[in-house]
Amino acid sequence: MKAAVVRAFGEPLVIEERPEPGPGQVRIRLEASGEGVTHMAVGQRVAVPWLGRVCGRCEHCPSGRETLCEQQINTGYGCDGGYAEKMPAWADFAQQVPGGVTPFDAAPLTYAGVTTYKALKVAGVTPAQVVAISGLGGLGDLAVQYAEIAGATVAAIDVTDDKLELAHELGADLVIGARKQDVGQELKKHGGAHAAIALAVNPAAFEAVGSGLRRGGKLVMVALPAHGTIQVPIYDTVLNGTSAIGSVVGTRQVLAEVFRLHAAGRTKVMYETRPLASVNESIDAVLRGEVKARIVFDLGVGG
Repeated sequence: MKAAVVRAFGEPLVIEERPEPGPGQVRIRLEASGEGVTHMAVGQRVAVPWLGRVCGRCEHCPSGRETLCEQQINTGYGCDGGYAEKMPAWADFAQQVPGGVTPFDAAPLTYAGVTTYKALKVAGVTPAQVVAISGLGGLGDLAVQYAEIAGATVAAIDVTDDKLELAHELGADLVIGARKQDVGQELKKHGGAHAAIALAVNPAAFEAVGSGLRRGGKLVMVALPAHGTIQVPIYDTVLNGTSAIGSVVGTRQVLAEVFRLHAAGRTKVMYETRPLASVNESIDAVLRGEVKARIVFDLGVGG
């Protein structure tokens, strides 16, 4: 099975043949399965998330926090991922895709959807709270929709006007242009944010949205800048009872909820399709900021 493989960071991906499934694994498209797979059948539609496998025994796994498992194997990093015609996966982590969710919608939901939906759960968002979504790139448009579904007053923040316009169309109550406006001051005009979801890969954006928290507010950090730190004002943090917490992807249960919401028609996924052969050109386009939403590779086309 052909796959686009990372052989060295910063270098072009290489198209090559990859191995067959081993014990306890399935080959996605479910054309074949390894030993010990009894709960899945050929023909079922499944999605494979970043969380490819966990140990199931540590303090985190049984408590519903399997994303913190230190023995986890991550899809596309610790094992082969989805830039391929077919891929092996551990059957227990292959999530069934319900009817009403297309393959092209399921792909972004399996990463962008589960990540942002879980972040809102970490924030403990409830109806009528003010929720700030900072960064409207590959994750933010879904975060806006999930916050709106939760009944929050949604403030969408970005430096790009067309992304702010899209956020408004998707349900944002307030849009803040971070290039021209002071994010913290704008949020404070509305009483401050109960929760701020940091999705922009820029340390300055973390501090900007964090400065707009109200008393008791939470800064949920999701984006992963390659380098950088944020300054936490000790005095204000103690007196205002604010907190900063990290959130990484989501569990299998969270992904199932994401799929159910989409199958019910509650969310809209933004994407464009390209053939797998264009993988390196597509990555370059993302780095140049030329991609408005997400790229989904269509394995049914060549070229």
